[in-house]
Amino acid sequence: MGFAKLQLGADIEALGWFRRSIEANRNIPLAHFSLAVGLAMLGSIDQAKSAARAGFELDPSFCLRRFRDSVASDNPTYLMGRERFYQGLRIAGVPDG
Repeated sequence: MGFAKLQLGADIEALGWFRRSIEANRNIPLAHFSLAVGLAMLGSIDQAKSAARAGFELDPSFCLRRFRDSVASDNPTYLMGRERFYQGLRIAGVPDG
């Protein structure tokens, strides 16, 4: 649900979903990176970087290139949302490759 909210630009709502996900299971790196994206898009850069660090503790090799390689659709709307996600990852300090 958090990903859907990010796709729609409902970043505050997305944060709630990602936080719930992390509370349920802190061992999912993508939940931390996704929280970082939502925080970055809202301008909370320090918190975004902290969330990304938590993701890196679980998956030290995570990078933008690897995430880009996991595209699940060629739908233009989906791809536009992914570009926004990539931007948030960059702001949060996730390296390109």
